[in-house]
Amino acid sequence: MSETIAKIPRHIAIIMDGNGRWAEARGLARTEGHAKGADSVRATVRACRSAGVQYLTLYAFSVANWQRPAAEVKALMHLLAHFAEREKYELRERGIRLSVVGDVSELPTSARRAIESAMEYTAGCNDMVLSLALSYGGRNDIVSAARALAIKVRAGLLLPEEIDEQRLQAEMSTHKLPSVDLLIRTGGESRVSDFLLYESAYAELLFLPIMWPEFGEEQVAQALAYFANRERRFGLTSGQVQNSNGRSFDPLDNTHAPVQLQSLSQ
Repeated sequence: MSETIAKIPRHIAIIMDGNGRWAEARGLARTEGHAKGADSVRATVRACRSAGVQYLTLYAFSVANWQRPAAEVKALMHLLAHFAEREKYELRERGIRLSVVGDVSELPTSARRAIESAMEYTAGCNDMVLSLALSYGGRNDIVSAARALAIKVRAGLLLPEEIDEQRLQAEMSTHKLPSVDLLIRTGGESRVSDFLLYESAYAELLFLPIMWPEFGEEQVAQALAYFANRERRFGLTSGQVQNSNGRSFDPLDNTHAPVQLQSLSQ
């Protein structure tokens, strides 16, 4: 048990897939599946907080999701606003800070205001960061970061040879998050669908056959056990890793000590 606790992933990212198919298999509207999926979000956040996970990032709405039927998008935005308004009290009670990656300006006004209100309400929390990926796409985020660096180079503020992984990461919407340790996808699909492509370079991947509404506390425990049994080598040998005293070899983890959440700002 102590070994498992010692290997708790610092950052878990989840692709919450299968809400619509879960509902359709039961003769329900797809929106009913999304509503049921909100219960799984609540259970997952609680379980990760209890386990000591420091960062949890959920793929709530991708750039590609704007192409879904207008009625479904409207329902998702309403559900998002309702979730933010209702859950912010428990989040602050549990010491969980709400954050967003992606382009929140693309959201409808009601959803954007609800999210911003919840972020402000939980801004002082330092025990865990819950990030919602909203109007997010990994490729888009990388392109935006490259564009920002190009502007700095053109303005003479940066030399091309000064651009490295850290400078690119600093321009991304995810720049306040550490690299992903464990990426989970429900729904039976084995792809990452443009989610945290750069940040998941060394992540352990776990693809589950169950739909997102079927995911909860028990599945979080199983995912943590899976992670605890993985050897993360980052291109090295097993011997090197075993003699590393647990430090990270991810190039983007410059300080091998845990991130101080108090130092992060919105």
